[in-house]
Amino acid sequence: MKKVIGILLVWLCASTAWAQNRSFQLSSHILDINLGQPVSGVKISLSRFQSAPKNWEVIDEKMTDANGRVKDFLEENGTDHRGIYKLTYHIAPYFNSQNKDTFYPFIEVVFEIKDNEHYHVPITLSSYGYSTYRGN
Repeated sequence: MKKVIGILLVWLCASTAWAQNRSFQLSSHILDINLGQPVSGVKISLSRFQSAPKNWEVIDEKMTDANGRVKDFLEENGTDHRGIYKLTYHIAPYFNSQNKDTFYPFIEVVFEIKDNEHYHVPITLSSYGYSTYRGN
């Protein structure tokens, strides 16, 4: 039994260390400025612009966590992620769950990754307005 527990501990430590070594180039979060709190459970779609043919390809979709964040878009695994991207924040269900009307069923933010630095794209949100910027 001790040997099995030892093997499980070694496996757990190894898999935890591997997970901690993963890094990502893009993150986002949503803050509801009316409530002054993060917005959890919102789907964010990541799309990349394809120049030929000229269209958007959805490459990932995530849900915001309890802190209103998605930390793991575009894994840094040696891939060059330079290009034009779009984050689509599907916010209508969030406002519907609060019985609030909203002017924006979704928000699209288009930006360009020009290097290998980390990009953070936050949204400050209310039912009739939003703001975004490049964070860190």
